[in-house]
Amino acid sequence: MSRVRVLVGTRKGAFVLTSDGQRQHWDVRGPHFGGWEIYHITGSPADPARLYASQSTGWFGQLIQRSDDGGVTWQPVGNEFSYDGVPGTHQWYDGSPHPWEFARVWHLEPSLTDPDTVLAGVEDAALFRTVDGGHTWQELSGLRDHDSGSSWQPGAGGMCLHTIVQHPTDAGRIFVAISAAGVFRTDDAAKTWRPVNRGLRSEQIPDPTAEVGHCVHRLAMHPSRPNALFMQKHWDVMRTDDAGESWQEISGDLPTDFGFVIDVHAHEPDTIYVIPITSDSEHYPPEGRLRVYRSRTGGHHWEPLTSGLPQRDCYVNVLRDAMAVDSLDPCGVYFGTTGGQVYASADAGNTWATIVRDLPSVLSVQAQTLP
Repeated sequence: MSRVRVLVGTRKGAFVLTSDGQRQHWDVRGPHFGGWEIYHITGSPADPARLYASQSTGWFGQLIQRSDDGGVTWQPVGNEFSYDGVPGTHQWYDGSPHPWEFARVWHLEPSLTDPDTVLAGVEDAALFRTVDGGHTWQELSGLRDHDSGSSWQPGAGGMCLHTIVQHPTDAGRIFVAISAAGVFRTDDAAKTWRPVNRGLRSEQIPDPTAEVGHCVHRLAMHPSRPNALFMQKHWDVMRTDDAGESWQEISGDLPTDFGFVIDVHAHEPDTIYVIPITSDSEHYPPEGRLRVYRSRTGGHHWEPLTSGLPQRDCYVNVLRDAMAVDSLDPCGVYFGTTGGQVYASADAGNTWATIVRDLPSVLSVQAQTLP
């Protein structure tokens, strides 16, 4: 029987949760790197034993950690990140020029086929790659050198490249999301990029339908349908069926269309999950009720999933990288909260149980299905 490993990054360390295919009883190991912010911890699809973690603090800066034994032991690997060429500038909140600077790695996206190749999305918004298991990193500077780069502005969490989506069969096509610039796509393995934000509308910017400037929170894709992507935006849940050439709103009957996470069922490409948050100033569930919403129709029509989740006095948030699915059948769904709870559903969201509670605030959740 397959097993499941859930990797959890928190404000004060990383945790590795494991279970058999029934997903009823969990072993909890950690914290690894106690006291450090772990913005993302993830595993290689090509080698289940290979894990990577982004470790940072305001005191000691940024480290990349690698494990070759499923998270039992770790070692730091090449941590030289530097922007290519002469540093330029971009806009700050008030429109004044601000130098590009390297702050932290927000997201690590391992290659689908090679455990030594990993993409890293960083703050300030840039994309890096390693092809030697993390020992050396090079910026893929075509993105930051895009003509619009000087006008990108930070979202509330910083100017972060937080989402990387790889095409399952076309190695040249990659999508990234930047807060607050929008979605960009490359079709030539990151040499050149173009914004793919047509159809997005953001009332908070001077031109609500501008080509660049939107605060995208998260993207999700099902590998069987790589031209269809789903987006949770700073207000609005969106969908594209033409690889980002046009987007349509699918918020439908959600109680609020503000949130951070979005994900897709492992076996049903039209089944998607979001967790609505009250507003951009009230980062907690509407009415203090923690509800995952599921659409089985690709959007518009949504059902609340509440069994096993707190339905009163719950005021946690679920951050952009803190939801994941496994590939078992039925599909498992997982998410972590800023209150330190990690919830799991072994039946595609119908019922929920707490794997672990009272962790530090959860930043990321990643699920691995193990042989």
